[in-house]
Amino acid sequence: MSERIITHEDHVAEGAAWLAANTDHFGRLLEITGPLPLRRTSDGFGQLCSAIVSQQVSTASARAIRGRLETADLMRAETIASADDEALRACGLSRQKMRYLRALAVSGIDFDSLRDAPTDEVVSTLTAVTGIGVWTAEIYAMFALGRADVFAPGDLALQEGARHLLGLEERPKERAMREIALQWSPWRAVAARGLWEYYHHVKGREGIL
Repeated sequence: MSERIITHEDHVAEGAAWLAANTDHFGRLLEITGPLPLRRTSDGFGQLCSAIVSQQVSTASARAIRGRLETADLMRAETIASADDEALRACGLSRQKMRYLRALAVSGIDFDSLRDAPTDEVVSTLTAVTGIGVWTAEIYAMFALGRADVFAPGDLALQEGARHLLGLEERPKERAMREIALQWSPWRAVAARGLWEYYHHVKGREGIL
């Protein structure tokens, strides 16, 4: 695989410098945000489990649910697959998310092989599992696998951050956001980090875990 991988802060700084030098708005963004965070995570089942938990809930709620799952040893495929509804519900999971996590637990995904797979293949492999959409797959590729040129155009905080940064009248929808993000290639994942930080500054909210 020839895709650039972000592994430490120097890579993020390199991408941020490129964006500031080659786009019209990121220099101003960086003046507001300061240095951008690395935000690398581990990969594997537990990280994807965490991403599913985070869908459509607040940052605080997701952290609380994840903490209860970890305490109950329910962040592994084998324990999720064997857990009953009562145990999962006690951790704060909805019926829908129970179904999603069980589907992931029996999916048989080879997480080690995803490290060397093209991003398109990563996304297609993950989205074949019930409950994993493109957003979740792209976030996994960005943070768990460190892909430098992946974006998550369906993310509302990225859309709203772009609206403010670019002076748009309306928040761009997913298709328009994907087109806008092309200008930030080959560092779209760094641009995403910048927009999340920018969103936090202009809105006073956390955009992502």
